Amino acid sequence: MNHGKTRLPPWRIRPVALCVIWRTGQILVAENIEPDGQVFYRPLGGSIEFGEHSRDTVRREMLEEIKAEINQIEYLGTIETIFPYLGQTGHEIMQIYQAEFIDSNLYQQSVINGSELPDGSLPIKAVWKSLTEFQGQNALILVPDGLLEMLSS
Repeated sequence: MNHGKTRLPPWRIRPVALCVIWRTGQILVAENIEPDGQVFYRPLGGSIEFGEHSRDTVRREMLEEIKAEINQIEYLGTIETIFPYLGQTGHEIMQIYQAEFIDSNLYQQSVINGSELPDGSLPIKAVWKSLTEFQGQNALILVPDGLLEMLSS
């Protein structure tokens, strides 16, 4: 399962920063579809650029992806994940943060649309999901592995 959109050579580790936004027991997650049709969910965020602090990455990525400013940024922890994708191995080290929207109107939206790319060619559909939707039989898939446990503790 590809946990992000950027492809790196198989020998590269991808540093990532993700931002968890809470709304009354729910988190905001991007809905993603694998080439095989499998749906999975991941908080918004992306690659940490060289010379950029991961805290600044989540601020930048939220602005770029859904045009949202955030504050109250708090570091939660790090998750390292190694995963198969299209016959190759992906390796990511993810810095996980939680934050709040500055614009409280965003909490009222059931879907927040955005884009991975400035030209809008790679759309993002962010939705609110409760943690219980990622638990038990027939559970939705939340990535990275270990995030559900981090957020549940």
